[in-house]
Amino acid sequence: MRKFVLAHLFILNCICITFSQEHQHIAGDALSYPDIPGFITLKTDLHQHTVFSDGEVWPSIRVMEALRENLDVISLTEHLEYQPHKADIPHPDRNRSYQLAREEAKDHNLLIIPGSEITRNAPIGHSNALFTTDANALLADDPLVPFSEAKKQNAFVFWNHPAWYRQSPTGNPILSDFQLDRIKDGQLHGIEVINEYDYAEESFAIALEHNLTIMGTSDIHGLIDWQYLEKGFHRPITLVFAKKRSLESIREALFAGNTMAVYNGLMVGKPQFVNPLIKACLKVNKVAYMPNTNILEVELENISSSDLLFENQMEYTFYSSSPVFEISAKEVFTLKIKTLEKVSSIALKLKALGAYIAPKTHPVVSWDIEVE
Repeated sequence: MRKFVLAHLFILNCICITFSQEHQHIAGDALSYPDIPGFITLKTDLHQHTVFSDGEVWPSIRVMEALRENLDVISLTEHLEYQPHKADIPHPDRNRSYQLAREEAKDHNLLIIPGSEITRNAPIGHSNALFTTDANALLADDPLVPFSEAKKQNAFVFWNHPAWYRQSPTGNPILSDFQLDRIKDGQLHGIEVINEYDYAEESFAIALEHNLTIMGTSDIHGLIDWQYLEKGFHRPITLVFAKKRSLESIREALFAGNTMAVYNGLMVGKPQFVNPLIKACLKVNKVAYMPNTNILEVELENISSSDLLFENQMEYTFYSSSPVFEISAKEVFTLKIKTLEKVSSIALKLKALGAYIAPKTHPVVSWDIEVE
């Protein structure tokens, strides 16, 4: 009998440990990006769907997926007007998805932003309104009402997938008078430059021309695991550079344009954020000359979740390495630099080929390195 009890206690203990580990959620493929001077870096996905519009999962699943990938902030932006599941899941309250997600996340370090997707045909298109206080007030036949109501609620509004082929057959965004008027009236504040798998540099150009906040989102409808993780890559995200980890600070950062869009090795944003982020992603571990040579070995560690592709921009060339090289996410790479004579310091100058600070324009980032 004693053995029977002990055996059952052991099994129960194993079950408890298993559930405790699962409840931690964070997996080996968790996302990680460093802070930059003056800001904390928050990983966000602010365009997602559940069965409360045209998605395929319950809101709690979106929370669990975000915890697994170590996101800091999410928003479930259900379509206000498009409700294909309403016969099976009737919900007159358009805030319900947010409420369920918030309840699921309450014991975790994940912030949930209330949001909705305004869903109209071209030329109006689709837009997300974040930080709404009541999504129901945005429902109206008049397309101007959701934007004016969102402004009343001090919501942050961004233009979704402006290059979507179903509303723009060329695959290029069409900036209509409607969007221009919304920008002028302070009713449209951002634009997606990355949506799902698509990066539209034309959308990036619009963002820069009209000072719109740069966004990257998954627009997920199915499972993150099936669409991204099992294929070996992460969802697109927006890195938000905020003063604090709070909803109000995130709102301020979004309105200020303190963001960049990231999709695995692709980084898109303004230089004041892209350059320091890339600089912070590389940690210099060791610097020393190879014995009896003038070849300087610099051990670089990529502490981010993005593979970083670089091209040499220094006067010095490399030994045993192409001028173009990659440092994989979470990996270490030793660069061998031919300095010709021994130096006490060096400015490592690299062009980040996977990053864009304007269409077709890569940033050049420098690290001041002291030789051991």
